[in-house]
Amino acid sequence: MAFRHPDRDQIRVEDVLSALGNGVRLSVVRILDAGGEHNCTSVLNTLGITAKSTMTHHWRVLRDSGVIWQQPSGRENLLVLRREDLDARYPGLLDAILSGARTDAAAHRHDGTGQPSR
Repeated sequence: MAFRHPDRDQIRVEDVLSALGNGVRLSVVRILDAGGEHNCTSVLNTLGITAKSTMTHHWRVLRDSGVIWQQPSGRENLLVLRREDLDARYPGLLDAILSGARTDAAAHRHDGTGQPSR
């Protein structure tokens, strides 16, 4: 099965922002930002998600928005963050979003309530 991916010049900022506006998808991107290829199962295990079927929609949104490459590899799909394309198209955007996500995660860990510390 081959997946359709937008070309670099077809990536739209509103699609990227919409894709990354979901906490699960943002967590996926944080994992993929470490670099390299990741199979779907390893990402699911890292996120603590047991049902692959729940992620089908998230993979499609990330792929269709141009945030990830998704390639079949045997019985799995490999995921790669399209950092080069995103950085070329919108310099600094991905770094700003990931930095904000790290800040939010740190605040969440420190106050323990799930609400930003004040």
